[in-house]
Amino acid sequence: MLFQRFVAVVACFALASCGLPRGAGFQSEVLAASNANTAVEGEEPVYDFAVYEVNRDTLPVLQGWPVTGDATLPWIVAQEQPASLMIAAGDIVQITIWDAEENSIFGVAGVTPLQPETVSADGRIFVPYIGDLRVAGMAPNTARQRIEEELIRTVPSAQVQLSVEPGSSNTANLASGFVAPGLYPLLDRNVKILDLMSQAGGPNPELNSPQVRLVRGSRTFGIPFEQLLRDPTANIAMRGGDRVYVEDDARKFIALGATGSQSVVDFPEVEFSALEALAFIGGVNASSANPEGILILREYASSAVSDGIAGPPQERVVFNIDLTSADGLFSARNFMLEGDDLIYGTESALGPALSLFSLTSTVNSLANAN
Repeated sequence: MLFQRFVAVVACFALASCGLPRGAGFQSEVLAASNANTAVEGEEPVYDFAVYEVNRDTLPVLQGWPVTGDATLPWIVAQEQPASLMIAAGDIVQITIWDAEENSIFGVAGVTPLQPETVSADGRIFVPYIGDLRVAGMAPNTARQRIEEELIRTVPSAQVQLSVEPGSSNTANLASGFVAPGLYPLLDRNVKILDLMSQAGGPNPELNSPQVRLVRGSRTFGIPFEQLLRDPTANIAMRGGDRVYVEDDARKFIALGATGSQSVVDFPEVEFSALEALAFIGGVNASSANPEGILILREYASSAVSDGIAGPPQERVVFNIDLTSADGLFSARNFMLEGDDLIYGTESALGPALSLFSLTSTVNSLANAN
């Protein structure tokens, strides 16, 4: 029995000398200078990254640094427009003429609906006893008055009724990312984008974090759907020819090391803090993680590099979060993740010791069993 225990202890030390497996590096290993081995003796190693603690003192500076990833698309500020429609080429105009004269040239019924007229490419329609008349650019009531003024010269008692069915020039295309995509007529110049999106059933519920894109002419504008809902000044009036589509947020972050899970994660919200991200991935590994050494690795564009105030001092930056202090937790809640960030949970120094203790207990149990 004594010999078996001796063999078990020897086996444990042999395994320990080979190095126990670990799920992550120590904080000191990850933050070591990459060229420390090649540095000249007596000189300080040169680091190719900067390290910042995320706390109450550094947070205001870090929040002012440029955002990484793709440039943010601009959005238009909403302005109230006239409620009436503006007649355009392709619209269908329906005219009805009322005449109380007994021997009216429009017939004895007193009411004469004319054939619907499509506004031509040059903005004109044909009206009997008037000829071709330009109506594009007019509100329906203005066009009605103009026709009536021209017609009275021939039919003094004539009154005109006019309605417009929007054509392609007064239609918006809700192209994709909606429950019911399609072409939607703009019944006036003050149809808001949220009203039109509601007609289309809203964004597809399968989208994780919907991003609204508006193509107007040669320009593309963008805004998160969540922000569009919250901000009244973002609910802009649509224009004929506008094309709208909704896509998912393309941003992702990576979770590795002694975290609750190791995976590539889609951003579930527009603004997603480091603390929310940790909760989202299941926190940290309770048995092996170093809660004082939660690292967020981020790469900035070379154009963003600055003096450490207006921008980071280097392209590569490591942010360290301490989950054992109230300041660290509060700061992590206000430190926002960005696309392609890496959340890395470093290993606790007690992890290997606990693993060795567990291994020793297991081997002892096997030896006693024999």
